Amino acid sequence: MDWIISDELGLTVGHLVGWGAATAMIVGGVAPYIPQYRQIKRTQDAEGFSLYVCLTLLIANTLRILFWFGKRYEIPLLIQSIVMNATMFAMIHLCVNVRKKNQIIRARERIFTAQPDDTAQWLGQRSGIVGGEKPHRFYDMDRKYFWAWTDFQSYVDCMLVFSVFGAAITYLLIEFSPFVELIGFLAVFTEAMLGAPQIVKNLGNKSTEGMSLSMVIMWTCGDLFKTAYFVIREAPAQFWVCGSLQVLLDIIILIQVWLYRQNTAAARRVRRGD
Repeated sequence: MDWIISDELGLTVGHLVGWGAATAMIVGGVAPYIPQYRQIKRTQDAEGFSLYVCLTLLIANTLRILFWFGKRYEIPLLIQSIVMNATMFAMIHLCVNVRKKNQIIRARERIFTAQPDDTAQWLGQRSGIVGGEKPHRFYDMDRKYFWAWTDFQSYVDCMLVFSVFGAAITYLLIEFSPFVELIGFLAVFTEAMLGAPQIVKNLGNKSTEGMSLSMVIMWTCGDLFKTAYFVIREAPAQFWVCGSLQVLLDIIILIQVWLYRQNTAAARRVRRGD
C-alpha cells in the first residue's frame, strides 16, 4: 500500500510518481531539440538540421491527436503531441529566418500558396487577365521544392491543409474501428521511422560525421522511457510496438557510430584541415 503523504489532499507516493512520469513524458520528447535550437541560434547556421525531421514529427503527432478522438488514451500523451508540434514549428521558424539572413543573393521565393507576383502576373496575361486584375492564387507544389519553402507561413498552411483534411475524414469514419486503429498505427509508425533516413545516410557515407551523438543518446534514453511508459500504462498496442521499433533504430545508429568510428575520425581531421 502506498505511503500517505497528505490525508487532506489524498496524495500518495504512487500519485507523485505518476505525475512525475507524465511530466517527463511531455517534456522529454522535446528535450533533444533544445540544444539543436540553441546551436542554430548561436551559430546562425541551419544547414546541419533537416526540416524533414520536423515534417515527420508534425505528421506523426497530428495523426496521434486525431487518433485520440477515435480511441481515448492517456492525456499526457495527447499533451505531448501538442507540445511537440509547437516545438517543431519553433524549429522551422528559426531555420527559415536563419536561412533568409544567410542568403547572399536573393533567390526566388518558394511558397506553398503563392501570392500574385511577377510570374503569376505573366501567367495571368497568358490567361487573358489584363489591367489591374490579380490572377488567382496557385499552389507551388513542385516536388523539388516541397517542404523547402522560403517563408514560415507556408509550412503552417501545409500542415493546416493536412490537419483539416485528416479531421474531415476522421469525422466521417470515426465509427469505423479499423480506420481508427489505422490512424493510431500510422501515427506511431511514422514517428518510429524517424531514424531510418539517418541510418541510410550513414550507410552511404560510411561515416557518422555531422550527426550529433548526444542527440541520438537522448533519443535512445527517451524512447526507452517512452516505450516502458506505454507498456506500464497499458497504452494501445500501436504505441509500444512502434516504440520498440524506434528503440531498435536508435540502437542501430549507435552501432553505426562504433562501426564507422575510424572513418568518422578521418572525416573530422579533413574538415579541420589536420
